[in-house]
This record gives sequence, C-alpha cells and structure tokens, in this order.
Amino acid sequence: MENLEGQPLFVNPALCSMLGFSEEELQSKHCVDFSPPEDAEKDRALFQQLRAGSIDHYQLEKRYFRRDGSLVWGRLSISLLNSRPSPLVLAMVEDITDKKKAEEARFRHAAVIESSDDAIASGTLDGIIVSWNTGAQKIYGYTEAEAIGKPISMLVPPELPDEETKILEMLRAGDHIQHFETVRVTKSGKRINVSLTISPIKDSSGRTVGCAGIARDISQRKHAEEALHESEERFRLAAQAGKMFAYEWDAATDKIVRSEGVARILGADAGVHTTGQDVLRGVPPEDRARLLAATAQLSPEKPHLRITYRMVRSDGRVIWVERTSRAYFDGHGRKLRIVGMIADITERKLAEAALADVSRKLLEAQEQERNRIGRELHDDVSQQLAMLAVDLEQLRDNPSEVQSRVQELLKQTTELSDGVQALSHELHSSKLEYLGVVGGIKSWVTEFGQRQRMEVDFKHEISSAVPFEVGLCLFRVLQEAVHNATKYSGVKRIEVQLVEHANEVHLIINDSGRGFDIEAARRGRGLGLTSMQERVKLVNGAITIESKPSAGTSIRVRVPLKSEHNPQRAAG
Repeated sequence: MENLEGQPLFVNPALCSMLGFSEEELQSKHCVDFSPPEDAEKDRALFQQLRAGSIDHYQLEKRYFRRDGSLVWGRLSISLLNSRPSPLVLAMVEDITDKKKAEEARFRHAAVIESSDDAIASGTLDGIIVSWNTGAQKIYGYTEAEAIGKPISMLVPPELPDEETKILEMLRAGDHIQHFETVRVTKSGKRINVSLTISPIKDSSGRTVGCAGIARDISQRKHAEEALHESEERFRLAAQAGKMFAYEWDAATDKIVRSEGVARILGADAGVHTTGQDVLRGVPPEDRARLLAATAQLSPEKPHLRITYRMVRSDGRVIWVERTSRAYFDGHGRKLRIVGMIADITERKLAEAALADVSRKLLEAQEQERNRIGRELHDDVSQQLAMLAVDLEQLRDNPSEVQSRVQELLKQTTELSDGVQALSHELHSSKLEYLGVVGGIKSWVTEFGQRQRMEVDFKHEISSAVPFEVGLCLFRVLQEAVHNATKYSGVKRIEVQLVEHANEVHLIINDSGRGFDIEAARRGRGLGLTSMQERVKLVNGAITIESKPSAGTSIRVRVPLKSEHNPQRAAG
C-alpha cells in the first residue's frame, strides 16, 4: 500500500522476500527508489497520471533492486483505491525474472538463426517444412512463405529420389546426421553442394516429434577441391611429359648421375656427370644455406627429405624445383648415397604467388573496411553516445528540466539510431534482398545523400529481374565509388545510372570533381580500385574507370544479366 505521494505504508512478506529487505527498510524508501532511473522514470510518468485522475490503474514491467545490488524483473500492477477517506494506491508485483530470461534467450537464439548465413530449417517427420530462416532463402532462393508447408523433397535432385526418405527414417529412429555432403536444387534450378547436419526434435517425454537441420553451401569448397585435383592431375601428366628427372648422388665421389629429363628442366646434358658442388653453385645463395642445412639433418632415423628451392638454368633463367629424396647409410651411420626426384614447379609457385597476392589485397581491403567502421563508431556514434550520457547525467541532477528537455533528448536518440542504422546498412545488404536491386540501391543512395548532405542523382531503366549476386556486386561497387567521391572529389553532386542494355545491366557513376591519376592510384596503397575490379570479375563483368586530375571521374560497370557466379575466380 502507498499514499498518493508514492510512500509505502504497508508491504507484505512476499515483497520483502523477493527484494531481500525488511518491512521497515522498504517502508523507509520512496517507490521510485526500488528501480534503476530509466525504469523508475516510466513508473513516475504513469503515477503522475494516476494522481491527476486521468487513469485509475496501470501495469508496467520493470526491474527492481535487491538488497545485494542485483536486479530482478517484476510485473507491477497499480490500482487507485478511492473508496477510503484518503485515497490509497495498491501495488502488486509479480516476479517475472525467469520469464524475462527465457524471452531474452529466445530473442538471442532467434537473432542467431536469422543472422546466420547457413540455411536453418525445421520440419515434421513427414518431411514438411515448418520454419525457414533468411539464410535458407539466400541459399535456396525460396522465401519463407514459399517454403513453409512444402515438402523438403522439393530441394532434392531427381537422381537422388530415396535420399530424403532414408534421412527421415534415421531421424525417426532418433539418430543424428553430421556433416552429410550431398547436392540440392535451388528455386532457379541451380545445383549446389551442401553439408547437412540434422537432429531430431523431441518432446518432454523423449518422443521424436520433428527435426531441425543446418545446411551449409560448400559449392565453392567443392569447386576448389575439384580445381586442386585437376591441378594435381596436370602436374602428374606434366611430370610424365618431362617436368621431372631422377638423380643419384654418391657420397664417396660427390658425383651425380641424372636421368634424361634434366635437359628439359635445367638445359643440361644428361650424359655428363656433375658433382654436388656444381649443383650447389646453381642454387641462389639465399636458398643454398637452407638446402645444405636440410641435407645435413638426414640420418638413418630420418632419411627422407622434401624441400623446394630455386635453381638457375644453363640459359640463366631461374626456376623453382621440388626435391624429394632418400638417403642411404652404412652400419656405422655414414651416408653412402642419396637418390630422388627433382620436379619443375615454377608454374605452381607463380600461381601460389598470384593467389597470395590476391589474398593479401583482400585482407588489406577487409582491414581498411574495419578501420573505416571503427572510425565511424569512434568519431560519430561513440561521441553522440557520450554527449547523450552527459545530457542524461545533467537531467538526473536537475529532474525539474525533464519536461522541457524530453524533445531534445528524443531528437538526439533518433539521430544516434539513424547513424547506427546507416552504418548497419553499409555492412548488410538487407534492403537489397527485400526491395530488390533497384529499390535497394535507390533507398541507400537517398539515405546516403541525406546523411552526407550530398545530392545523389539516381536514374534507372531496368525491366528484367537482376540476379542477387549481380545486384550485390553493383551495390558494393557503388558504395566504394560514392564513398571515394564524397571524400576526394570536392563536389556535392554525384550522378548514378542503372540501365539495362542488350541483356546486360550497366552501372554508371559520374562526378565532375578533382579526379585523380589512375596509374598512380593503382601503384599506391589504396585498394578501392582493386576491390571493385575483383568484385566485377566474380560475376563475369567488366569495369572501366576514366579520370584525370581536375577533370572528374567516370566509372562504368557492365555485367551480363544471366551471369553465373564463377567458382574458380571466387576461389582465387
């Protein structure tokens, strides 16, 4: 029981037990002292309405302090008792901490499921889909409305008619399926490789009532494995065609005898005996010490050696070789001879170097993007949060100013929310997924222009459906180009066109600003141009960039509308 001033007059033992205070301690507090300021403020506003007579009851979920400093959640029910000479307030609190924790856990699990790039779905034991996350829509192409209620067998290719039946039989028996690799068919008819992990869903009695599964698209990995297998096969055939030779070294004489393949690899005469010292002179000094150290470590216990190093051909050209050999020893552990094979792996090394260069550039691009996001969080969001915290701190010390400053704080909060939302849109292409390519790009350029106080003139003429991977490529290129124009062009107007022509989609971005030296930019540390070019290559498109100092910049991208994702390029 409280009076209309919010002062407790009576508390029952249940509330004392819930909060850990004695009856006298609770009666000595004001009702708003029970809760954190942000929760107490909501209660205070409703209590004022109760006092004014505009309402006679209300209900509110809020947190309460316990004696040990911890917080519990309670559902507060307030009723005004007007029948007495002095009106009183009846307050009842229900402990809903467990309910709130369960809700938070459900929200977290739902957020994890919805944010996952993997397809997560559940179904009945008859194979009917009952839940379908965003990842499933991305991988298979079916929306939630299109998938729920349909048989999961719609994803199974015709050549695997019995596979789903066997999976469901295992699940009914209570078995789990771990990392089962198979093929599935998307809405567009495209076949993809997936890894399935499926578990039975059981009720409280332990009876299996359904199933839940996770599918991961492993098409890129499969393509990479196939490419690796093909590469190994090519290497084997190349060795048979003369990319490898055998040798034997005699420890007593230092003589080396080599097979005829040496002529094609080193340009040497196989009929001429050479020595170990002659071979070492053909190894660059920076590799020679490593080769000598590896050879010295051969022993009866460890007689095998596999090492890569460079050699200089007779015509002066430097090649990479891989040496696989075995050493033989006498009964006293003295080295007698070494036999083995030497393969020319120059092409493989060049390919690895090219791949490493692309990987390095991609990692640097990721790091630059992380740094940009970090700067935006630090320079914009965190500063706004700090200012908002200062204002709230001042408001706490001056509660009389609440009414006059509410609108100002709401405006700051809205601006902060808009900033965080804009940053999330930079990272996640949700609008592209739900609004389509044209709608998503239009929405983004509008928000970007308002946020950066830039005029982004967007025009479009698209009549065909643009595949998501093509749209995502164009969207990321547009983001990179517009960000660069905002930073470096010095102008406040950018023109963007998205048009369809001859079964291609064209993205054109123009500004009349400072421009730049393209070759100098490519030689520099900036990775914007490389990032755009690599993205466009992945969808079999082409990009041209025209710019000169003081002459503006024009970026043109054209991509086939029916472009399929190129797995080999993606893997590289």
